[in-house]
Amino acid sequence: MTPKAPRFNNCAVLSPQQLDQLLQVLIKRDYEVLGPTIREGAVVYDHVDSTKDLPAGWTDEQAGGKYRLKRREDDALFGFVVGPHSWKKYVFPPAMRLWQAHRSDGLFQIVPETRKATKFAFIGVRACELHALSIQDKVFLKGPYVDTVYKLHRENIFIVAVDCVQAGGTCFCASMNTGPKAAAGFDVALTEVLHEGRHHFIVRMGTKAGADLMSQVPHEEATAADVEFAENLVAEAAKHMGRSLDVNGIKEILYRNIEHVRWDQVADRCLSCSNCTMVCPTCFCSTVEDLTDLSGQQAERWRKWDSCFTTDFSYIHGSSVRSTPRSKYRQWMMHKLAYWIDQFGTSGCVGCGRCITWCPVGIDITEEARVIREGETLASAAG
Repeated sequence: MTPKAPRFNNCAVLSPQQLDQLLQVLIKRDYEVLGPTIREGAVVYDHVDSTKDLPAGWTDEQAGGKYRLKRREDDALFGFVVGPHSWKKYVFPPAMRLWQAHRSDGLFQIVPETRKATKFAFIGVRACELHALSIQDKVFLKGPYVDTVYKLHRENIFIVAVDCVQAGGTCFCASMNTGPKAAAGFDVALTEVLHEGRHHFIVRMGTKAGADLMSQVPHEEATAADVEFAENLVAEAAKHMGRSLDVNGIKEILYRNIEHVRWDQVADRCLSCSNCTMVCPTCFCSTVEDLTDLSGQQAERWRKWDSCFTTDFSYIHGSSVRSTPRSKYRQWMMHKLAYWIDQFGTSGCVGCGRCITWCPVGIDITEEARVIREGETLASAAG
């Protein structure tokens, strides 16, 4: 089939083989293609060379403190939800050297880091993750200070999104209005369809760059019936979320319950391990460390991911501001669902459910919010 350029708003149909051709075009355009693949029993984002590297025929089971992969009965390439990794590690690196210095004639000479932009192509970005990237954009790009490293990486990303046609056990993106359909922020969006022995993808172009890419890939035009069927799959996924979170007035409810007894109850279970912040696609806390070699001739300054659950994170001369599991968990949840709204005009939670799945004791942010809301409702009724 001869490649043809679709009209910008048209939808296309790709076979799995044609999707592989799309990846090859990106590779030829010097993109480092990153996508979901299986490593050590989990779906993680890593370098992929072709669709053969994708988790074909695998799905995930998720619950509070539980994650496992299992085989599907088909060869779906994106038949899972999300794993422990998020895309933020590519735009906001977990560890990054800021500068190094060398001693010469008794003085240190600082050598600035030279950074080169890498063209990333993200494959399989879910709707919740698109929203997470947009939230990080507000933090790093749209405030009074711009993070130049984040900006360098972010400006060179091509995004191939994937609509969710199934919901995970800890997903609640429908509650947060962040999914399961990718609405914006992508160059190309796919809906995977396996029906009556046919395996294909309905493709939407979100940018001119996406339309240009599709002009280089053999494809068919989607019919109205193709598009409707794909949309129905996504709509069904929205009805079967594993969790839900009532966000109506959540900020004000949490502010009014800053001393709620529930904070003590969750503290009895919380390990302060920081897993929830490490897997969260929007958390952006970091620390700065200065290092020197044993000879004292070389020094380096590094920025590294940190967490509000570590005692040192809130350390001010003499002691830590938040030293108990109660204060740490409260700070995290309040930041996600209340403080963040005041700071950035949006919730800091996108409903991906990672914090629930990867909490060793299964603490559930949706459950904690529900208990606090219900407690206030009962108190109001009694009064």
